[in-house]
Amino acid sequence: MPAPVLYLSHGAPPLADDRRWTTELAGWSAQLPTPANVLVVSAHWEDAPTTLGSTTGAPLTYDFWGFPQRYYDVTYDAPPAPALADEVTRLLAGPGHPVHRDEARGLDHGAYVPLKELFPDADVPVLQMSMPTLDPRGLFELGRRLAPLRDAGTLIVGSGFTTHNLRWFDPRGGADALPPQASAEFDHWAHEAVQAQDLDSLLDFLDKAPAAHEAHPRTEHFAPLFVTLGAASESGGLDNRSVIDGFWFGLSKRSWQFG
Repeated sequence: MPAPVLYLSHGAPPLADDRRWTTELAGWSAQLPTPANVLVVSAHWEDAPTTLGSTTGAPLTYDFWGFPQRYYDVTYDAPPAPALADEVTRLLAGPGHPVHRDEARGLDHGAYVPLKELFPDADVPVLQMSMPTLDPRGLFELGRRLAPLRDAGTLIVGSGFTTHNLRWFDPRGGADALPPQASAEFDHWAHEAVQAQDLDSLLDFLDKAPAAHEAHPRTEHFAPLFVTLGAASESGGLDNRSVIDGFWFGLSKRSWQFG
């Protein structure tokens, strides 16, 4: 069977302090087959043309500001995945579609925060890939071309957030406060659209989903889903289950597994 494909809501670094979320990720990990390696596409790396991160063990990219020092002391020394980088390049590169390498760029928090919970022993090789566009159809095609990696045991992970409007973030209300109506409406729509395998609506979510522009004032946190959908649809189909749901400071944590 092809390796599954994941879309997960990764959160800011403090989400790693949320016991419920870390327990949910640990439970998810226990149900996953051990992958040969992981290819992760994070909302926090947009770079065109498509660029692959370090295959030589560069330090983590702490792409956030103003947090306590302990968040900058986190390490995650997963083995690099140079053979996976070569295979991704083979699948994606072509006339007019170069694939670049950035050996100085380590995993960003959209990658290492959830991977630290999914694979805490840091014993699975990891490669991060940039998003060269935010266009849903362009990312879907990218995922479709990456689908053969699943047959070799690669776990493809899109890491974003099902709703992401930081104006909603209010620590005074607590992590479990009721979400804004717009967040709840979009989450419900996304759950039903993915469950129904309604690709047309998902790819056109800005026009089809309720409160889409409020849930995603900028779409980079929903964008990794389209890489996931492309990889899943091309090999194995879009059968899925919503593994994690609920809200964290008003933002939807909903996460899916395909295959």
